[in-house]
Amino acid sequence: MLNTHHLLRAYASGIFPMAQSRDDPEIFWLDPKFRGIFPLDSFHISRSLRKRILSAPYSVTLNRDFEGVLRSCAARPETWINDQILTLYLALHRAGHAHSIEVWEDNILVGGVYGVAIGAAFFGESMFSHRTDASKIALAYLIDRLRLTGFMLFDTQFITPHLARLGAIEIPRAEYRVRLADAIATPADLTRPLIQSPYDVMQRNAQTS
Repeated sequence: MLNTHHLLRAYASGIFPMAQSRDDPEIFWLDPKFRGIFPLDSFHISRSLRKRILSAPYSVTLNRDFEGVLRSCAARPETWINDQILTLYLALHRAGHAHSIEVWEDNILVGGVYGVAIGAAFFGESMFSHRTDASKIALAYLIDRLRLTGFMLFDTQFITPHLARLGAIEIPRAEYRVRLADAIATPADLTRPLIQSPYDVMQRNAQTS
């Protein structure tokens, strides 16, 4: 029976799980020849996104509603998140290994991103958006937090045109494995208390990108 221990061992060895669909009970494992990653110093914030972040129409939190983010990501017409995966990632969150960034509008969850942390490696799993740029705002805050808390690797698994426009790149499997080994052997704490105002997030991004 697959459990959280198996999941963490899989991530640490460079593979990750998916299901074919919400209704398919089977889980299969992937080890792509090329891996998508976000270099933490090159997240691209467009003028429109910068303006939206600085206007602060939303509030952003960490781990306030992990289950809400997970279920929102799974609520698409087509999804790889089946019931077993949902249950496993809720357990990972309770164990302190899975985290979410939430974006709120008037106390309504409108966007977010979640993933798994091992050492200084963060494995991004999925994100959703119910308002313009809400998932991008979640990513901007996540990457800022990863930088500030000592992370070395942000794994996006695959790369899409959307992620590429935001600064994601592909690297070969062999290079990914080297980066992964270094990252998981390095301590980091995504939940370390820190202040992330819209202005500070923009300033730090401008200094590092």
